[in-house]
Amino acid sequence: MEFGWINLFGGIIVLLMLIPNIVYALKNREERNLCTNRVMNVVEQAGRYGCIVWMWLPLLVWKFGFRSASEMLLYFLGNGVLLVAYWLVFARYMRKKTAKRALVLAILPACIFLLSGLLLRHWLLVGFGLLFAVGHIYVTTINAKGEARTK
Repeated sequence: MEFGWINLFGGIIVLLMLIPNIVYALKNREERNLCTNRVMNVVEQAGRYGCIVWMWLPLLVWKFGFRSASEMLLYFLGNGVLLVAYWLVFARYMRKKTAKRALVLAILPACIFLLSGLLLRHWLLVGFGLLFAVGHIYVTTINAKGEARTK
């Protein structure tokens, strides 16, 4: 299976990841980023927005698709399982914030971006996925430690 100039499935995955984040942001408007490391904040944001774009836009990819049916199956099943896990952990996190849940919520989207990038051989997505993983896990860890201190 090959995609055209846009990956509708990647776009849907991004939208499904954004929904709980938007709900969380609306319910927790007073929450602030406690990470003061500017470099890691920039790395996280560059990775985040790069992944959001590259998930659905295959720029600089020679052939945007899968080499086999098993890769396509792994793409859909893997991302489906990771998305369901993300939503379930997010639901639990909304009820009770813990550092462990926050860390899982930082790791799962990075896994989605990396799985997608690797299976589609979209190396820009892989690169931005790695940036996002490093930055998001770091910032999340700092924020979780800071929240634990303020309680």
